[in-house]
Amino acid sequence: MKKVKLTELAFARSGDKGDVSNIGLMAKSKNIYNYLLTVITPERLKEYFGGMVKGQVELYPVPHLDSIEIILRQALGGGATCSLRFDQTGKSMGPVLLGMQVLVSEELLEEAKAVDESIKKQYGVC
Repeated sequence: MKKVKLTELAFARSGDKGDVSNIGLMAKSKNIYNYLLTVITPERLKEYFGGMVKGQVELYPVPHLDSIEIILRQALGGGATCSLRFDQTGKSMGPVLLGMQVLVSEELLEEAKAVDESIKKQYGVC
């Protein structure tokens, strides 16, 4: 097992509705998705985000997209129109989540790297 950041295993996109931040966490493969379902928990997310998330954390699996929809309530200091936080709209919550570390097997890590290489090859990314 190796400790890596979630950015090695998944992609994320985030936004808001009022004082609620939502994060779409998209696994790089079905196997990685199944693994993430075991390590991404409301308790772990609440601990990871610390004082940034004052309300409930909800997870909604989206198996046909190998994704997890994450809802963070009371996470934006009141929302865009009344928050004094730097990111009132929650756009940075996804990238912040990708910094969370998890223990992963070498096999899953290699699978994620193969997906990255495939994307680079397909789209000509350096």
